[in-house]
Amino acid sequence: MKNIKKIMVAAVLGLGLTTITSCKKILKEELVSEIVPANFYKTEADARAAVNSVYNELYTYDLYVQPMWNLTMLDDDHVSGADWFLGSAGAGNPQNYFGIDNPWIGYYKVIARANIVIENVGPMTGINEIIKNRILGEAYFLRGWSYFQLVQLYGKVPLRLKSLTADKNADIPRASIKEVYDVIISDLKMASTNLVAPNDANVGEVGRVNKAVSESFLAKVYLTIGSASAPATTVRVRSGNINETVDYPHTKEVVAGYNVFNSQEYFALARAKALEVIDTYKSLYPLYTSWTDLWKKDNRNKGEHMWMLQSLEGTAFTNQMHTYFSARSLFGTGAVYMTNSHYNDYEDQDLRILNGVVHNYTANNTAQTKYYYPRRDATKYQVVNGVTYTNNGTTNEKAYIIKYSDVTSPLLGVSDAHFPFLRFSELYLIYAEADNEINGPTGSPAPLTALAAINTIRGRAMATNVPSTITKEGLRDFVLAERAREFALETGIRHFDLLRWGLYLSVMNKVTAPQDNINKKRVLRNLLLPIPLSEMSTNKLIGGNNPGW
Repeated sequence: MKNIKKIMVAAVLGLGLTTITSCKKILKEELVSEIVPANFYKTEADARAAVNSVYNELYTYDLYVQPMWNLTMLDDDHVSGADWFLGSAGAGNPQNYFGIDNPWIGYYKVIARANIVIENVGPMTGINEIIKNRILGEAYFLRGWSYFQLVQLYGKVPLRLKSLTADKNADIPRASIKEVYDVIISDLKMASTNLVAPNDANVGEVGRVNKAVSESFLAKVYLTIGSASAPATTVRVRSGNINETVDYPHTKEVVAGYNVFNSQEYFALARAKALEVIDTYKSLYPLYTSWTDLWKKDNRNKGEHMWMLQSLEGTAFTNQMHTYFSARSLFGTGAVYMTNSHYNDYEDQDLRILNGVVHNYTANNTAQTKYYYPRRDATKYQVVNGVTYTNNGTTNEKAYIIKYSDVTSPLLGVSDAHFPFLRFSELYLIYAEADNEINGPTGSPAPLTALAAINTIRGRAMATNVPSTITKEGLRDFVLAERAREFALETGIRHFDLLRWGLYLSVMNKVTAPQDNINKKRVLRNLLLPIPLSEMSTNKLIGGNNPGW
C-alpha cells in the first residue's frame, strides 16, 4: 500500500508574498503519493517548493521566532532590559535559556534541506535553466550562510555536505575553522555564480536572496576572517558603564583556529568585494535619508533593505520582535532597550537617537502611564503638546528603539515585524573597516576612501564627519563604534563584532556598573555556545564539547 504523506509548501519568504492577493496561498497543502526524488522533482513548481522548505526553517523556534536573536542580540555591552528576560543569555547564562540547543538544530536543518535541493534540482531537465540555477544559488547561499552562523556561534563544527540519502553516515568529526570557512566561501561563490541581480526579471520573490546579497555576505565573511586573524592590535572601546566617556584599550582573546589565516589578505578581499557591491548596486539600494522612513512598515524590502525575513500577520510566519523591543508592548512596556551609556555615545543631533529612539510613549497598562526619555532632556520631552510625561530617572530611564515598532497589530504577542538580515549601509562600513586596515583613513583613491565611506553613513544620520586627521588606529576604533550606533539591536551585529575582534571578554568584563543590574561578567566559555548533548550522544566522532561546557 502506498504511503500517503502531506507536504506543507510555504510560499512565504520567497514568501510567495509578491502581492497582497497571494496571502491566501501562504500555506498550500498537497497530497502526494510516495514522495521521493524520482517522482517529485519533475517541474519548476517542485523546485520552487523544495527551496521554499529551506527558507521555512527560519520561521521556527529553532531560529528567528526567538532563539537566534535571544542568544546574540541580548548578549552585548549595549543592551539592557528586564531581568526576567535577560537573566539567562543576556546575563551570560545561555544554558538556562530554553532555546540553547535550537540554533544548532535549526541551521543544520537548513543545511540538510539545502543539500536535498542541490542534489535533486541540479539534474532536473525541462525547466527554465535560469530559474533552476537561481534556485540552486539560493540553496548554496543558505547552506554557506548557515555554516557562517554556526562557525561564529560554535567554532569548529561538522561539515555535512550531502543529504542522509546520499550519505547515511551520521558520525562526522568537527572540521577546523579554516575548513568550515573554505566551505562557506565556496558556497557563497557558487551562489553568486547562479543567482541573478536584484533587478533581473528572473529574480526570486520578495524575501529571497539574490546575487547582491550573496556578494555582500562574502565581503562580510572576508572581514570576519581578517579581523579575527589580525595580530593582537590594540583596539579602544568604551566600557558601557553609565556615563562612561573614556575609551579603554582591550586585550584580544579570540576563538582558537584563526591564526592560520593571513589577515591582510582577507582585509584586501573584503575591501575589494565590498567596493564591487557598492559600485554595482548602490543605485538599486539607496540609503534612506529619513531614519523614521527606514523603519516604516510600508518601506519594508525597499531602499537599503537588501534582505529581510518576511512576516505576515495571521499566519505561522510571525515573530516576537515587536513585543520585546518596542516601548508599548503586550507586557505594558518592552523588555529590551539600548543602554543609557550607548545612547550617550551618539551626538545630540544624530537622527539615530533623535528619531530612532522613542522619547514619548504611553505604556500598555491599566494606568496608561506616559513616559519620556531621557530625563536629562526634560525641557524637550517632559511636556509635549500640553501632555505631561514622567521619568523617575531610574526604572523609567529606558531607550527603546523604533526598528520593530511599526506593525499591523502592535498589541498582539506575535507580529509581522520584518527582521533585517542585511542593509546596504553595512557595505560602506565593511569597506571602511577593511580599507583602513589596508590603506589607512585616506590612502585609497577618491572618492571612496575609508574616511569617505564612514562619513557616508554618518552624513545620513546628520552626525559630524570623522576628522580628516584621524589615525589608522583611531579609525579602527571609530568604525566599531559606528557599527554599534548604526546597527543597535539588529541581527546580533555588536555581539559578533566583539567576538571577531577578540574584544568580547575584555569589553564585557569592563562593565562594572551595568544598567538594571543585568550581569555583564563573562568567562572563557561564553566565547562559544555549547554543542547540544543530543549531538554529543549520537555523533561518535564529535569529540569533546566547547571549552568550559
